[in-house]
Amino acid sequence: MTSSAPQQGDSSRVRDLRIAIVHSFYSSATPSGENQAVADQMAALDRAGLKPHLVAAHTDRLSRSPLYPLRAAVTVGSGRGHSPEADLRRLRPDVVHVHNLFPNFGSAWLSNWDGPIIATVHNYRPLCAAATLYRKGATCTLCPDGDRWAGLRNGCYRQSRTATAPLAWAGRHGAPANPLLRRADRIVVLSEASRQTYVRAGIEPGRLVLVPNFTSDAASPKGVGSGRRHDRVDAPWVFAGRLTPEKGLMELLVRWPASERLDVVGDGPLLEDCRRAAPRAVRFLGAVQYSELRERLPSWRGLVFPSRCPEGAPLIYPEALAAGLPVLAFPGSAVADSVREQGTGMVVGWHEPLDAALSRAADHFHSLRPHCRSVFLRHYTERIWVNRIANVYSDALAHHAAVREVPSGGGPRVPEMEPRW
Repeated sequence: MTSSAPQQGDSSRVRDLRIAIVHSFYSSATPSGENQAVADQMAALDRAGLKPHLVAAHTDRLSRSPLYPLRAAVTVGSGRGHSPEADLRRLRPDVVHVHNLFPNFGSAWLSNWDGPIIATVHNYRPLCAAATLYRKGATCTLCPDGDRWAGLRNGCYRQSRTATAPLAWAGRHGAPANPLLRRADRIVVLSEASRQTYVRAGIEPGRLVLVPNFTSDAASPKGVGSGRRHDRVDAPWVFAGRLTPEKGLMELLVRWPASERLDVVGDGPLLEDCRRAAPRAVRFLGAVQYSELRERLPSWRGLVFPSRCPEGAPLIYPEALAAGLPVLAFPGSAVADSVREQGTGMVVGWHEPLDAALSRAADHFHSLRPHCRSVFLRHYTERIWVNRIANVYSDALAHHAAVREVPSGGGPRVPEMEPRW
């Protein structure tokens, strides 16, 4: 099995391509896989010689102002407010890649920008005020199905109608009218489930491109993929994520067998409720550093992923595969779909006896570890992601040139997109 770590090569094989990455960073008080993904992608593009430049807004800094809630609400509801346009015009990028505008960047600038734009949709915010398509214990698609004010009636964002109102107003015409999705030359989705959801919401399939998240292979402890460190019958299972309703941890804990050890990594508003619901064999480890989690993943028996919402593509899945860790998933999430398709674990029905399912999983998960590593190396490495996103940039440049009138001798150039390894 060969490593997919990037290797340095001839930089002349890649023409210079200036890429502006636009991202509104969520608060550090709420750990975000999206923030981590953007940081990882910036580093990967830089290593590939593709010259990324970050244009960012940081909630941590902006929220220090007492007027921040009002300003953010106006920006979200009207599309006007803080804009990356001045920075973009100074940088003069070949491609603008937008990850997130909410809640600190407006969208009005998009109509003024004449260059190619790529949008990555990490969640379902253009379709759902809560961004999760989840409400009261189940998937909810009322808003994308046409009931545009359902989110406002139910106070879906932060359980508040006041907080939801700007989002409901901004999304009142549906996903095709979303300024970013309407303007983008290509829209990157992270899973097939996400692609299908956006197609059903009215986005043209030809502009949607599936590019799954990647994770680095830097933490590749001795024995990963061999099962040698993980044959202990008392090794615990692990859950890793935010302790929020859509993650499904509460439903998992009330069914968790008292005889099975489970480590819960993460924090969130449901922490105390989860503690009360958990049997004694469950340990709460709190939030841990990203690097520490990556290092510790191989020591667990398997990742338990009980999400109740159709998440886009959480980073924990490729991270588990990189560690050779099989996954026990429950129906309804993109991870469950991937586990079925790629054979990286087992999908358990919510009404199936959990003790029997865990026993079956324990019997064969150790033999799945080499396969999980193999799936990671085939689908989720940095090198594979760079090749895929480079193709997206090239396609977007070509599409943008084709659909707009280009003066003789002008317009965006389409570079050779062979990354430097």
